[in-house]
Amino acid sequence: QVQLVESGGGLVQPGGSLRLSCAISGSFFSINAMGWYRQAPGKQRELVATDTTGGSTNYADSVKGRFTISRDNAENMVYLQMNSLKPEDTAVYYCYADLTYQARSYYYTDVSWGLGTQVTVSS
Repeated sequence: QVQLVESGGGLVQPGGSLRLSCAISGSFFSINAMGWYRQAPGKQRELVATDTTGGSTNYADSVKGRFTISRDNAENMVYLQMNSLKPEDTAVYYCYADLTYQARSYYYTDVSWGLGTQVTVSS
């Protein structure tokens, strides 16, 4: 069974930086994409950044130029470097992974999620 575990959240002052990490463990055939969503209180979960195995990245407009997603394919890790943090970045940040699994005679895909890590930006 695949597990995603996030780390690196916390309390930071406006203008500060944090680096989130997400580790994937378990058995799967390949990674199609990994990334981060966030959910602020009273709001819907929204995409923050995504990185596909093909090499393309995508960011929410609200974080472009401030956040950077990166991956360590050898370690099955994904990171989110967050700079110039703003109070409106406060949310629970969730890591996700779009994975391919191999059954006996076919392949299938599924998305797994971590439990989330709290990021609070406040003075």
